[in-house]
Amino acid sequence: MAKRDYYSVLGVGKNATDEEIKKAYRKMAMKYHPDRNPGDKQAEDKFKEVGEAYDVLGDRSKRDAYDRYGHAGVDGMGGMGGGPGAGAGGFGGFAEAFGDIFGDIFGGGGSRGGANQVFRGADLRYAMEITLEQAANGYETEIRIPSWENCTTCKGTGAKAGTKPQTCGTCHGQGQVRMQQGFFSVQQTCPTCHGSGKVVKDPCEACDGAGRIKKTKTLQVKVPAGIDDGMRIRSAGNGEPGTNGGPAGDLYVEIRIKEHSVFKRDGDDLHCEVPISMVTAALGGTIQVPTLGGSAEIELPEGVQPGKVFRLRGKGIKGIRAQMPGDLYAHITVEVPVRLTDKQKQMLRELDQSLSDAKHSPQTRSWKDRLKEFFQ
Repeated sequence: MAKRDYYSVLGVGKNATDEEIKKAYRKMAMKYHPDRNPGDKQAEDKFKEVGEAYDVLGDRSKRDAYDRYGHAGVDGMGGMGGGPGAGAGGFGGFAEAFGDIFGDIFGGGGSRGGANQVFRGADLRYAMEITLEQAANGYETEIRIPSWENCTTCKGTGAKAGTKPQTCGTCHGQGQVRMQQGFFSVQQTCPTCHGSGKVVKDPCEACDGAGRIKKTKTLQVKVPAGIDDGMRIRSAGNGEPGTNGGPAGDLYVEIRIKEHSVFKRDGDDLHCEVPISMVTAALGGTIQVPTLGGSAEIELPEGVQPGKVFRLRGKGIKGIRAQMPGDLYAHITVEVPVRLTDKQKQMLRELDQSLSDAKHSPQTRSWKDRLKEFFQ
């Protein structure tokens, strides 16, 4: 049967770049891999076909020959069609393109380095709750966190005193094993030693062979002034220790700001509600407004309405990256008196009758006029 055009096999044009060809091959190889299509002969044939196409188009010299002479220009040059490792392109080019999906198919193991491989320790997270005042002014405190440290008894080897770890018999100290998958082979982390290349026959009693013990560590944390809810403070090197001499991870302190009884924060601005009496709303006057630094005064005009907002510049919070502090917004609410005496009620009725003129209650008069028009 005549061979299909290699560009058509991979679904790319003849002007495709090397990266586009590699990406197309990865996608199709993943789709038709025998392990993902057990017992499907058609998928297996497709897998071999895309492998053969990539062996040619993924190699610059073979691709040039194919572009000039077609299949006749590359037949007999070896490659995927002739088995793994054949030809100049051979298994090396295939593994380079396909290596990053070995882990998806075989459950990990694409990494190299074996027993000499070092791993960075995991990062840790700590949630810290602080007050709004502490967030605004800055705060220093101590925290206690669980951590892992190398066992002093076995010095981190995990082996009992007087013994030492032995070379793994499965991978012979390499940390990786080679698996044959059909017509090609892959390396993956040794399941016996988990990549360390060594096994502990007599584990240390102090750490149970782990080489590490759990301890509680006390750290100083400085919360900068202006920090906001959800921000993180990084403490370098205070995460979990690395493996095989790898660097430790970091500790991230996540800030949570407690709900405040008076203020609500919006970025660098603060908002608060200020209740006033009906008399103050009608006559105006000077009132005291709370701030994080004490109090401030607001001059209310006569007839101030509920919902009126007064802005106090610079009375908010100076954020970490801000040049100037935010503002404080005072939202006026008018409090209606409760539990009135008979005399007070009568006085209010008399006052209400005396205010029936539109000039005293323009909004009420306008509302009544609109209702009359509505019901006509």
